[in-house]
Amino acid sequence: MPRKRRKRKLNIKGVFFVFIIFLALFSFLIFNFYNDSLKAPSKVSEEVVFTVNSGDSTKKVLNNLKTNGLIKNIDTALIYIKLNNLSNIKAGDYILNKNWNVKEIFEFINNSTNAISDDVKVTIIEGDWAKDIAKKISEKLGISSDELINLWNDENYIRSIMVDYPFLTEEIFNENVRIKLEGYLFPETYLFAKDSTKEEVTKKLLDQTLKVYKEYKDKIDSSNLSVHKLFTLASIVQYEASKEEDMKLIAGVFYNRLNINMKLQSSVTVCYAIDKEKNDDWMKCEVNPNFDSPYNTYKYNGLPPGPILNPGKVAIEATLNPSNSNYLYFMADVYGDGKVYYAETYEEHSKNVRKYLR
Repeated sequence: MPRKRRKRKLNIKGVFFVFIIFLALFSFLIFNFYNDSLKAPSKVSEEVVFTVNSGDSTKKVLNNLKTNGLIKNIDTALIYIKLNNLSNIKAGDYILNKNWNVKEIFEFINNSTNAISDDVKVTIIEGDWAKDIAKKISEKLGISSDELINLWNDENYIRSIMVDYPFLTEEIFNENVRIKLEGYLFPETYLFAKDSTKEEVTKKLLDQTLKVYKEYKDKIDSSNLSVHKLFTLASIVQYEASKEEDMKLIAGVFYNRLNINMKLQSSVTVCYAIDKEKNDDWMKCEVNPNFDSPYNTYKYNGLPPGPILNPGKVAIEATLNPSNSNYLYFMADVYGDGKVYYAETYEEHSKNVRKYLR
């Protein structure tokens, strides 16, 4: 009997020892996860204009930071700021950086003197035309929109800055291109000094495009399309779709058509060709397939002379990483939920059109 009790005591000690080891390991992993999640999301410097609105809750600010790629984890950031009394967030516009950690960000936005007071904020959205962007800038900075458009079409000026922006190539000087910098004015929220010149504004937009170009340079270099053609195709993909999944599938459809020398037949290129405003009836594009313009992909093979709008990062990435399929056709249920339907044959496509558009 004494021996049996001794053996039982040893087993209990063993189990307790294993439990302690497990607890220590678990605590170590949790500690590492916590610390890692508080680190900066990126090692590369990238400034982001971040707005804290009056009345925003701490959770709302954290969600917005996560959406903007400025923090890794909402829950651990919340724990950190509560433990360190950093919840006194001040309303305002701030210039934050993706290489800042949680401590640096919240110490910064807890200090109202860090908020921007004199600069003007202009938001360019994915899909804006150059003329839309010029109008927005004109309204905020007082620079004539015509002056901006003229600058964005000035070959001498563009050639003078091409050395700084390798994505600007000779192809943009095609005589059929409507606005030479169309497609390269990157969608983002910008802060401009009130006395900014049209050249300073333009360079700030192109600097943001340069960041995205550098991020995808390897894929761009390995593509069968030139950088100008990639931006052109990305602009069509941006106009045709709103969801990332559809962007990739639609990009694949266009690649399939290009590979067999089939016209793209994209109605959104007709929209640009006839200079249709976005709030017009979309049918104006659909009923003008014979409109005579080099941008009209119903009349002319291949891609149009240049981008038809300014695409965002998701559309550029989708164009560089299209979904493989045998689809040659697609259409969106514009009268319903907007779902996009794909088809491999014209017969299948016609059935979709009859079912969802008539």
